[in-house]
Amino acid sequence: MASIIDDLKMQYKFGGMTQRLIYWNVACFLVSLVFFYQFSVGVFDFPNWLALNSEPSVFITKPWTLLTYAFFHDGFGHIFFNMIVLNFSSTLFLTFFSQKQLLGLYVLSAIFAGMAFVIGYYLLNFSASIVGASAAIMAILVATTTYQPLMNVRLLLIGNVKLWHITLVILVIDLMQIRIENTGGHIAHLAGAFFGFIFIKLLQNGTDLSKIVSIVIDFFINLFRKSPSTPFKKVHKNYRKPEAKPTSKIITKDKTQQQIDEILDKISRSGYDCLTKEEKEFLFKAGK
Repeated sequence: MASIIDDLKMQYKFGGMTQRLIYWNVACFLVSLVFFYQFSVGVFDFPNWLALNSEPSVFITKPWTLLTYAFFHDGFGHIFFNMIVLNFSSTLFLTFFSQKQLLGLYVLSAIFAGMAFVIGYYLLNFSASIVGASAAIMAILVATTTYQPLMNVRLLLIGNVKLWHITLVILVIDLMQIRIENTGGHIAHLAGAFFGFIFIKLLQNGTDLSKIVSIVIDFFINLFRKSPSTPFKKVHKNYRKPEAKPTSKIITKDKTQQQIDEILDKISRSGYDCLTKEEKEFLFKAGK
């Protein structure tokens, strides 16, 4: 059991933003099972301070729900399918873009799609709440497709297909179901897809919207980070030749860091699961 927990910790620490997004979604789902699942009727009952409500009077007083809704799901099938597509689309996205851009796209597309849902339902005179990461995941998939539509993707039982074929099928299904069921969810999906397209077009013109999220995160990190105290030091002039430091410590440190870098390169190429038991243990000890 301890080994499994250690592996999960190392995957979270070194696995990249895709694994962290999946971990965050799964953690929120487990929390919702404990606090928001009504076993008597077999449904989730999310409070309006977590789910995104289309009522303006509710939404205006809880604007953070534009983001929180994108980390909760209303069923095992819902989160299972979303996490599979998230892993698939994020892996393709990270082939061309950075971890920070992935997080920025996830956050901004969730907010944009949430706004589209609220406005759409207000104009249609509907009232409902939504949860789910589908809109943000759709943005990641469409963004990758916009950048590299002819990428070959190998699917089980089907073989190689173009990425734009997969994305087109998903978009058509959303369009066909928008008036049948879960209208608000499909509005959010399509809004997320539109944002993913705009994100790449702006990026190709030199505007990286993900920097907005990075700036906000860095601000709060620096806000709560304790600045190291610098005690007063008296300065003395020293004309003696400084003593040479032992070289053995430097060599040891360089070898350790080199081994860590080699392991991290291996993770970036083939994933955390490709590591040997010895490499996992070494990385775990080095991360303490």
